[in-house]
Amino acid sequence: MKKLLIISSLLLAGMPLAAQDFQLNASGYFNQHGVDVMAFDDIYPEGHQSGVSLIMHGQRVATNGDLRFEPTPGQWQPTPKQRNRAVDAEGHAITVSLSYPDSSHHLTGFNPLIYPDFVFNYTVNVQAENGAIVVTVDLDRPVPEAFLGRLGFNFELFPGTLFGKPWIMDSRQGIFPQHPNGPVVAQESVVAHTGHFNPSGKADLDHLSGHGHGYNPARADEIIAAPYATGRSLTVNPDDPYRKFTIESETAELKLYDGRMNHNNGWFVVRSEIPAGVTTGAVKWVITPNVVNEWMYTPVIQTSQLGYHPQQQKIAVIELDKRDARRERPVLYQITKDGEKQVLAAEGSEWGAFLRYQYLKFDFTNISEEGLYRVRYGDAASSVFRIAGDVYERGAWQPVLEYFLPVQMCHVKVSEKYRVWHDVCHEDDARMAPVDYNHIDGYVQGPSTLASYQPGDRVPGLNIGGWHDAGDFDLRIESQAGESYILALAYEAFKVDYDATYIDQHQRIVEIHQPDGKADMLQQIENGALSVLGAYRSLGRLYRGIICNDLRQYVLLGDAGAMTDGVMGNDDDRWVFTEENPMRELTAAAQLAAVSRVLKGFNDTLSAQALEAARAIYKASDAGNPMMAFFKIQAAAELFLTTREKEYKDFLLSQTDNIARFIPMVGWYIGRVEKAINDKKFTKAIREALPALRQQLEAQAAETPYGVPYRPSIWGAGWDIQELGYRYYFLHQSYPDIFPPDIMYNALNFVLGCHPGSNTSSFASGIGTRSATVGYGLNRADWSYIPGGVVSGTALIRPDFPELLEFPYLWQQVEYVMGGGSSHYMFLALAAQQLLGVKN
Repeated sequence: MKKLLIISSLLLAGMPLAAQDFQLNASGYFNQHGVDVMAFDDIYPEGHQSGVSLIMHGQRVATNGDLRFEPTPGQWQPTPKQRNRAVDAEGHAITVSLSYPDSSHHLTGFNPLIYPDFVFNYTVNVQAENGAIVVTVDLDRPVPEAFLGRLGFNFELFPGTLFGKPWIMDSRQGIFPQHPNGPVVAQESVVAHTGHFNPSGKADLDHLSGHGHGYNPARADEIIAAPYATGRSLTVNPDDPYRKFTIESETAELKLYDGRMNHNNGWFVVRSEIPAGVTTGAVKWVITPNVVNEWMYTPVIQTSQLGYHPQQQKIAVIELDKRDARRERPVLYQITKDGEKQVLAAEGSEWGAFLRYQYLKFDFTNISEEGLYRVRYGDAASSVFRIAGDVYERGAWQPVLEYFLPVQMCHVKVSEKYRVWHDVCHEDDARMAPVDYNHIDGYVQGPSTLASYQPGDRVPGLNIGGWHDAGDFDLRIESQAGESYILALAYEAFKVDYDATYIDQHQRIVEIHQPDGKADMLQQIENGALSVLGAYRSLGRLYRGIICNDLRQYVLLGDAGAMTDGVMGNDDDRWVFTEENPMRELTAAAQLAAVSRVLKGFNDTLSAQALEAARAIYKASDAGNPMMAFFKIQAAAELFLTTREKEYKDFLLSQTDNIARFIPMVGWYIGRVEKAINDKKFTKAIREALPALRQQLEAQAAETPYGVPYRPSIWGAGWDIQELGYRYYFLHQSYPDIFPPDIMYNALNFVLGCHPGSNTSSFASGIGTRSATVGYGLNRADWSYIPGGVVSGTALIRPDFPELLEFPYLWQQVEYVMGGGSSHYMFLALAAQQLLGVKN
């Protein structure tokens, strides 16, 4: 009988619920049991996060259902402007009004786009009907002849779970391949028909599009993959009831493309072109996902993948389907050489609803015996983790220093025994950028910041030091000075003299796991200061940053040494940008003042130069502007801690009221200087402001079951949460009577795996039982990672689906970063080690 029931359940799993229909839920998207269809809830099409999206039984399988000018668009192809989204609950429909072009992005902005010369409006109507989702598109005018075959409705399929999976298109069938396969099709790029929509746009069209020569991502539609199949009906995953869905077109044919042929980070794409002369009903698709009746989200147990110190608070968070009324008893097991041994069983405490899930918490803080453990809840189990006094002593924060920071170093060759991470790079840095030019990554050069250089001039002193921003290889002031600052404060707080790396800046050699008798952290602080101060001394001002000058260089995957030829003064050299930004300059002044403090006695020349620059920037600032005063406070605080000079103390005392008013922003660093100033009135004003900050932070922490706020915008919230924990450490250290350490520990555990969603990996690559071992770094094309890199983390697919995909090209989920990220994580782990009484 039991065997018969199992067979019956499997048969039912493969059957759609033909009698039931999708319903619009309170969150504004369609739902039927475990299948959800979102329609234009999200805002990031260039990151595969917008348009019509399909989530099936806990996995996002398709997205970006919308009109596009290319069969397989990438990050630099035009996207529409969304004007209105209307939800009709009674009519079971969502109607969205959009238009081309979005002139605010035409040849301007952070990611300048090139819009073709076709102005039109259109609507996308998404409606539940007979157990399916019907998508129709209406245009306000026919497609001109120049764009016939170019404008179509695209639906992108996530490739990461499709490799080796089958598809059926009418009478044809195939397997989704691991890599894109030819043949290819050549066609004219839509860039040939560029419109004139934004006279103020300062991106150079010819330069942006690669001067019409060779491959260029902005003209990537010139060469595309021939479609794998063409037909009226496509079924994806016909053998998998949990991932099977069918698309039928009642208008133009469907075409199945591989977007990885012209963009390495592309997805599979299903597309119907807009027919000639048609406006109403230009597209009509019927999307029928297979719905499994009894599907219920499998409980997910979220713990630190690294583990816990015996004295730490230890809480597992259990994530449940909101429909799941069953409650099991969470059980903690110790794993011994003889197997699992039950240690604790208790009722989970109900936390409540968050996002789309229900949450329980299981507290096992009282368990302090060292060993290996896991938590079970019914059939679900956590990863194995440790409880141990040495949990942070090896392979915890150390990979950040041992691997990640050395690998990111610019202007050097980085080796690890047999392996070369990258060759000597960018020895030809850098030439002065053009004036009034909008760069591909948002850099803009103003005419008043050139100093004594003209556009195209080589600026000396820029080909030493610095770290590549993890995905883009550029050196921004906030990533260089900011990284040095975090490391400087870490060295001050924890005195980390760890040495595992040989660094020779003169010979441009870095050897991982080859000690040189110098503290790695001090050498890394020096590395950042060399870049920032080399530029400052040449330019007489801070740089905005150094970055490759064209789009083909920008998308480089692999060895940074291949970006330029190393020969100074030719067209492949990177550009240096400058800017008028007093607020950013004052932030850098604060950071340089702290760097000066820490480098004293290690590199006295660089220490003196850092202090000289910090003083000059501070002196040149205008404190009359209230917002300028806000930024000047931090600079004065760090300069006072470095010099103990009366000028900085007097300014801080004069800003007592502003400091109290800005306490949510300045409180984290003002505690150190408040102790040093030792002024009763100053101390009283600050202490009176702090309880409100504590209440604010506690309210934010209470928003989620994780004890930290989770408020992602585009990027996963991991970096923000780490920064919160990093700043909170200083509040706790300065005012332990007001700020207990809980939020700091919660931030650390969040990064290490106690975070929402079914992927409980540690965001810190290579750290913990399960971690993000596919990262958006220099080796992302190999689906690999850099140990110690910390990814951006679990993103939010609006309105309520937390997602962390194993896919190397989703920068908003798995990108590494400088000026935070890994260094904030390392700081948190060191802080936990310190507060728990463990020596480095």
